[in-house]
Amino acid sequence: MKLTTLCFCLREDQVLLGMKKRGFGEGKWNGYGGKVRKNEMPRTALVREIKEESGLSIFEETLEKVGLIRFSFDGRQLFECHVFLAKKWQGEPQESEEMKPCWFPISQLPYEKMWAADSQWIPLILFGKKLEAEVNFNGDGSEVKNFSCHERQFD
Repeated sequence: MKLTTLCFCLREDQVLLGMKKRGFGEGKWNGYGGKVRKNEMPRTALVREIKEESGLSIFEETLEKVGLIRFSFDGRQLFECHVFLAKKWQGEPQESEEMKPCWFPISQLPYEKMWAADSQWIPLILFGKKLEAEVNFNGDGSEVKNFSCHERQFD
């Protein structure tokens, strides 16, 4: 199972999403993040990934961990994702080879162009919940077969 990270940058009543331009999740809006390298901590990986994908500089100590989600496809666990919120950063989001940034009102996220399970858990974290979840998609990720979550505290 791959360790991954995901971050939602919040500005007043808006959230920054990126349109994935290539690779896994291409054509979907998502938060910023990516794979955790060997001997790397999730927060460190996230800071690196956000810089690479958006040009934003975020400091580890300002990240708030709000979720741990295990994603499976047809029952095969592929990703364990550490989810964070960021409310402080330096710079303005820039388009990269991988992601095209856009600010969305929290009340109008483009769930129809996001992963099928996102509408079930993203609103919870954006409105203050911290959670652990299991998501099982069908083979191509277009449909949620099973979803479960419960509240959890993080250090």
